[in-house]
Amino acid sequence: MSKLIAIKTYIEDIFKISRFAVLATEGEGQPHASLIAVTPMENFRKLIFATYRNTRKYQNLTHNGKVAVLVESVDINRSGLKDSFVLTAFGQVEDIDIAEKDLVSRAHLERHPGLLSFMQSEDCALVRIKVDSYQVVRGIDDVEWWTIADLDEPEADDTLI
Repeated sequence: MSKLIAIKTYIEDIFKISRFAVLATEGEGQPHASLIAVTPMENFRKLIFATYRNTRKYQNLTHNGKVAVLVESVDINRSGLKDSFVLTAFGQVEDIDIAEKDLVSRAHLERHPGLLSFMQSEDCALVRIKVDSYQVVRGIDDVEWWTIADLDEPEADDTLI
């Protein structure tokens, strides 16, 4: 299996297992972290979440749309020990077109059905992040950076010489 295919599978698997993530924003020079229910879309190139408009998180997003989203996955190996895998998406908040809003909302509710009443609130905003790159951490000495352009490269079998 090529390294590109392996990394795509790794990213997809983390999003299959993990429904929640930590969103990092910045406002007035201060960092802010929030737990969010996240939904990947478009082959993990876009991330969706919902928030109230009257939160620090939303205020930060409207002033500085650059974000980081950290997703953790814990796996218990055969010896009973926990292995932690971490994925961080870096990107920019982008508008959701009116024509797309129903599709995006349905996808988010399908993944998080418990959010129905929250998302029906007048103060709730649906937010989409366009991912620029991922930091993939599989161990203390196993850290890689992948841009979306890297992940969009044609898949070739890199085992051939």
